[in-house]
Amino acid sequence: MSSITAPSPALDPDSPPVSASRGRRRTELIMLIFGFALIAFAFANVGYSLKGKLPSSMVEYLGAFVVITVLGHVAVRRLAPWADPLLLPLAALLNGLGIVMTYRLAQQGNLLSAPLSSSATGIQVVYTAIGVGCFVAVLVLVREPRVLQRYTYTLGAVGLALLALPALLPSSISEVADTGAKIQIRLGSFTIQPEEFAKLALAISFAGYLVAKRDVLALAGRRVLGLDLPRARDLGPILVIWAASLLLLVFESDIGTSAVFMGLFVAMLYIATSRTSWLLLGFVMFVAGAFAASRLFSHVALRFNIWLHPFSGSNPSGNAYQLVQGLYGMASGGLLGKGLGGGQPYITPLVQSDFVFTAFGEELGLAGLMAILLIYGLIVERGLRAAMSVKDPFSKLLAGGLSFMLALQVFVIVGGVTRLIPLTGITTPFLSQGGSSLVASWILIALLIRISDTARRPPPRPIQEEGLTQVVTLQ
Repeated sequence: MSSITAPSPALDPDSPPVSASRGRRRTELIMLIFGFALIAFAFANVGYSLKGKLPSSMVEYLGAFVVITVLGHVAVRRLAPWADPLLLPLAALLNGLGIVMTYRLAQQGNLLSAPLSSSATGIQVVYTAIGVGCFVAVLVLVREPRVLQRYTYTLGAVGLALLALPALLPSSISEVADTGAKIQIRLGSFTIQPEEFAKLALAISFAGYLVAKRDVLALAGRRVLGLDLPRARDLGPILVIWAASLLLLVFESDIGTSAVFMGLFVAMLYIATSRTSWLLLGFVMFVAGAFAASRLFSHVALRFNIWLHPFSGSNPSGNAYQLVQGLYGMASGGLLGKGLGGGQPYITPLVQSDFVFTAFGEELGLAGLMAILLIYGLIVERGLRAAMSVKDPFSKLLAGGLSFMLALQVFVIVGGVTRLIPLTGITTPFLSQGGSSLVASWILIALLIRISDTARRPPPRPIQEEGLTQVVTLQ
C-alpha cells in the first residue's frame, strides 16, 4: 500500500471570476454615464429651443434621476454581479428620454389646454423612483428565477383577475376619457392600469404551465401541406386563451392588451414546443376573432374604420383626429426632425401616453425613431441571449417570453400610430408618461437581469484552498 501526495485543483489565478464580475459592472457604469450625458444634452436642447437658456429645473430633475439610477446600479453590483451589463443602461436611457419628453410637453401643453400639468415631470421622476425601487425589490426577493415556478397557478389567477377587473367596474372609474377603452382604475386623481402587472404575472404563469406540459403539447397530429398540426385534444389551452383575448377586445375595447395577451402565450408555446404550427394557428385564430368582433360590436368596428379610413368623412365627430394628427406630426419631422422643442407635438391628444412615439418622430425625425427602436431591439436581444444561456428550462422560457412581450408591445403601439395595424392605445415602455407602465417595465428588466445573472454565474469554487494537498491511497 502506498500513498501519493498531489496539489489540489485550483482555479486559474490569472482570470479570477471576481475580476470578470467587476468588469461587467464597470462596463455597466460607463454605459450609464454615457446615457446620462445623452439625457443631459436632450434636456439642454429643449431648454434652448423653448426659452433660449438651460432649464432652471434641469439640475433638479436630472440630479434626482441620476441618483435613482445609480442606486439601481449599486443594487445590481451587490445582488446580481454576473448580470448582463447593458440591460440597466438601455432601460435607463429610454426612461430618461421619456422624462425629457414629458418636461418638453408640459412646457407648452397649456397652450392648447392639453391634459398635462407643469408638475408632470416631477411626478414622472417619482414614478421612476418607485419603478427602480420595485426593480431592487425583485432582485432582493427573487434570488433564483426558478422559485417563481411554484406560483404558476396562483399568478395565473391573479393575472386573469387583474385583466378582468376594469371590465367589472363602472365606466366612470375604469374608462379612459374619449377613447372608450376600459383599462384603468381611477381613485380621485390617482389612476392605475392593472393590465401592466397582469402581463408580468401571466408570463410567469405561462412559463410554469408550458414547462410542465410541453412534451404533450409538442406531439404532432395530422400532417397538412407539409405542416404537422397539433392534436385536437391538445387545443384546449390555446382555445381558452383565445376566448379570453376576445373577451378583452369586446368588453374592454382593448385591442392592444388582447393582442399582447394572445401573442405572448402563442410565442411561449412555440418556444416550448418548437412547433411552427402553433404560431400559424394562433395568428389565424386571433385575426379571425378580431374580424368577427369588428362585425358584431360597434365599438370594435369603429376602431377598424378609423384604421382603414382615417381621412374619410365617414368617421363621426372626428374620431380619427388623434391618429391623423400623429401621422401629420411624424411626416413634418422628416428624416432628422425639427429638434427637441422645435415641433408642435402637443396638438395631438394624449400625446404624452398613447402617441409619445409620434412626438419623438416629429422632433427627432426618422433617424431618431430608428435609434429608439434599436435600443428596444438591444434590450430584446440581451433578454434572448440570457434565455439561450440559462440552463433551467423555466428560466429559459420566462426570459424568452418577457423579451417577446416587450418586443410585441413596442410593435403593437408603433404599428398602431403608423397605421400598420389598428390603433390599440397601449403605452410605449419607458417613454410614455404614467406610472403603471413604467413600474411594470422596470420589474420586467429586473427579472431579465436576475435570469442573466443566473446564466452567467460561475460554478462554485472547490472546497480546497490554494496550497492544500490531497492524499490518494492505492492498494
